[in-house]
Amino acid sequence: MSLVIYIAVMAGVTYLIRMIPFAAFRRQIKSRFFRSFLYYVPYAVLTAMTVPAIFYSTGSMATAAFGTAVAVALAYFDMPLIVVALAASAAALAMGAAVNFI
Repeated sequence: MSLVIYIAVMAGVTYLIRMIPFAAFRRQIKSRFFRSFLYYVPYAVLTAMTVPAIFYSTGSMATAAFGTAVAVALAYFDMPLIVVALAASAAALAMGAAVNFI
């Protein structure tokens, strides 16, 4: 019975989180500051979730930093996402192998 209550509470919370902005902001937002703030919220949330996962995904901070540096460099030169992801993974793997070898 408690499992049903947990699921109902989670469903209610999820519904409220998604419904409250629609109920609160029925008209178009006119404030330039608030519109620009809302424009960057998805990027900030995605960054806050992704960056810690990147640096704690490997056993070593050095391998994660090296893979991230490779990814940032390739993304700067407008490489496709698959190339960036594969190269960053390969760089982190190679750095891990080099750290273990030394």
